[in-house]
Amino acid sequence: HPSKSRRRRKKRKSVTMVGTSNVASDAARATLTVSTTILEKDQLLREVIAAASPLQLTVIEKSPPKKKGGAGGEELKLVLVGSEVNLSSIPPPVELTQRNAILRSLCGPALHYALDHGPNYFLGGHALSLSGGTGGGLEDNMAVPSSASSALALAGISSWMSVASSIREDATGESVKDLLPKLDAYLATRSFLVPNSPKATLADYDLIYAIAEKAAGAENILDGLVNVNRWMSSSPSASVVASIAPVFFYGDEPEEVLAAAVSAAPAKAVSKGQEKPAAKAAAGGAGGLTEEQKKAAADKRAKKANEKAAKKAKQPNAKAGNAPTDEIDISALDIRVGKIVKVWKHETAEKLYCESIDVGEKEPRSIASGLRPFYELDGMENKMVLVLCNLKARNLVGFPSHGMVLCASNADHTKVKLIAPPADAKPGDRIMFGDFKGEPEAENKVGKKKMLEKLLPDLKTNADGAVVWKGVISKVGESGAACIAEEKMADALVG
Repeated sequence: HPSKSRRRRKKRKSVTMVGTSNVASDAARATLTVSTTILEKDQLLREVIAAASPLQLTVIEKSPPKKKGGAGGEELKLVLVGSEVNLSSIPPPVELTQRNAILRSLCGPALHYALDHGPNYFLGGHALSLSGGTGGGLEDNMAVPSSASSALALAGISSWMSVASSIREDATGESVKDLLPKLDAYLATRSFLVPNSPKATLADYDLIYAIAEKAAGAENILDGLVNVNRWMSSSPSASVVASIAPVFFYGDEPEEVLAAAVSAAPAKAVSKGQEKPAAKAAAGGAGGLTEEQKKAAADKRAKKANEKAAKKAKQPNAKAGNAPTDEIDISALDIRVGKIVKVWKHETAEKLYCESIDVGEKEPRSIASGLRPFYELDGMENKMVLVLCNLKARNLVGFPSHGMVLCASNADHTKVKLIAPPADAKPGDRIMFGDFKGEPEAENKVGKKKMLEKLLPDLKTNADGAVVWKGVISKVGESGAACIAEEKMADALVG
């Protein structure tokens, strides 16, 4: 019976985690009091609020008081409503004031894990796992993690969020510069920061936003960090994956209260001047724009279309052989045959090999690769590989690396294979793709124009394991044969 089911749900006890103390609570509703200045600056907090059900989370925005004689300040506080504690020796954690703890609580026990199953998984499904249930939202093909692994994962989320906080607090920007090379090596074998998570978690979003804030004020700090850039581009903003969580009722509310609450749900504001996507869609679908607003929007679209047409008309005619100057293709990358002449383990980075690779230059290049989880040391020396050469030299965990060994990998980076050139290829031979025969771009331009981010998504292996770019097969050597991933790994990403 629906009402009985809802009443039973009211009795379910959750665990609120604050520091190292675990306290039983049946809270499923909460009140968040937050200063408008905090809300305007904190994108992740806004997006978590937008994802929560307005029937569970009440948001009270406050303008910070004007300072008089040094008084005043910003306010951030989460109060769990209806909290009951059975452990009399432990005081109830009814109020949280630390930003990271508030975010984790909202995505976990504070709202009965409504934000920790599909489609959100803000805590990777691990808080829900520790609570002893699946919530009916986990995908059928996703195994529920064990309590031990979930506990470690939640600790990892907390630690990564602390890293994000320290980056924000560092006015010099040095901490993010020190972190990025280590993070790039860490992500070489991971899709997301926390293992066994089906999607990006709070940790991913928080660190991405913190890095983006610092990157906006520093030139080229993300250049050459292939794994970091992949991670940032493959983890959409929290607002993209967030949706309104399941509506929660105790089951004893009058029918008129339920009807009024449901009709009012999309109208919950999350910050001044900012409307939730669901509310905007509802307003638009119901004719929420005035005629004047519709006319202004139409004029704006027409103006943009005219500007785009005028810009296109000024561009050289591509059919006449003059392609627009901002178009790039795979020939911008200098991909060459290389031979590993020496290889050894990195002293401190457990996933890195240090390699000396002959790419047809006077001296072999020093290159670091995250291949230790996939290849034994004695199987690396004298291997023929593909090397992306026009990358700026940089330090990888203290090792000067100038280039990148290209490999084929599956989507979650759990299987990685080197790519072998044909037998007649020599170190230094350049890999070509059909009629794309332009000269490679300069190293600094590759990073500045973010060419890797634009070109590598189309660099793959086909059904035969051959490396292709936009379907055009690679060729090298006198035979003009293709480069093939080991074990003919098919339909893989190359990078």
